[in-house]
Amino acid sequence: MKVGILGGTFNPIHNGHLILAEECLKKLGLEKVIFVPTHLAPHKDNSDVTEAADRLTMVKMAITANLNFTVSDVEIARGGYSYTIDTIRELKKRYPGDDLYFIAGSDLLKYLDDWKDLNEIIKMVKFIVATRPGYPLESIPSYIQTAAIDAADISGYRIRCLIKEGSPFQDLLPPAVFDYISKKGLYK
Repeated sequence: MKVGILGGTFNPIHNGHLILAEECLKKLGLEKVIFVPTHLAPHKDNSDVTEAADRLTMVKMAITANLNFTVSDVEIARGGYSYTIDTIRELKKRYPGDDLYFIAGSDLLKYLDDWKDLNEIIKMVKFIVATRPGYPLESIPSYIQTAAIDAADISGYRIRCLIKEGSPFQDLLPPAVFDYISKKGLYK
């Protein structure tokens, strides 16, 4: 089976994430995409990240309509900083014999040199980088396969800013996620 792994802070999950996963399903011939919310991102300031339990709940709400999407709490359950290599090792155990495709946005290319055990990661998975608005695919290492995705120009940062400003943001999220954020007063 061809299984995609889409990790991220998902702070919050938004329509751009869902479009990316759907496009990868189609263009790469994947049978499943696993969403993996981080506990703590090692290369980011985590001060503006909402609680892991809330982010996990929002991912579950966002993916219910697509039977090819699932979520794993592997990074949240492990706690601490979420390193891709640790997650890939665990998912290889859970999906022995399957082809794993690690999906990343082109914005992550600038951080690759800082990744823990990158050489081991690229031996264990097919590394896919999807185009993201504002982050052109430049200087791509040979071990990375690119996927031209009709990506939406949406970011969690933009959504959080809109919420703080009191501006409309509901069109950027699945309705259940919008309702959850509104009811819990997240990101204010």
